[in-house]
Amino acid sequence: MIFTIRPVRLTDYDDLRPLIAPRDPEPKARHLFARLVEDDSWAIIGAYRDERAVGYVAAQDYGSHLRHGDFHRTVRMHDLIVSESERGHGAGTQLLNAAMEWARGRARYVEWQAHETRAAPFYAKLGYTGLACPQPDYPTFTVDLRPELQ
Repeated sequence: MIFTIRPVRLTDYDDLRPLIAPRDPEPKARHLFARLVEDDSWAIIGAYRDERAVGYVAAQDYGSHLRHGDFHRTVRMHDLIVSESERGHGAGTQLLNAAMEWARGRARYVEWQAHETRAAPFYAKLGYTGLACPQPDYPTFTVDLRPELQ
């Protein structure tokens, strides 16, 4: 299935709120959303079917490293969420690809954690391998966007 993949707009907030499920009450949650959507160090990209948001990915560029400059620059993928009714139709893969493309132009690494039974199988199906981290139920995934630099 083909989804429209595009940067999230401020006007998408009400449509995305059920997927985001912010812990902050209104209007604080709305203000945070607006701040991050406008922040160039964040990519918040939505998947839409028939103009309705069915998922989103949120990634943050941590910026240059003090000692290593951009050599170890990392983008952290905070969320990749697709509504249950749309899972298995390709929106998650398209969102992940969009986040990777955004990161490719700015960073060396993309990293994220995923719950070992609820989310990690999705990434494993795409060929990514998670490694143990201090939170044993959340393996860490790291993708080197420029492996030729190793």
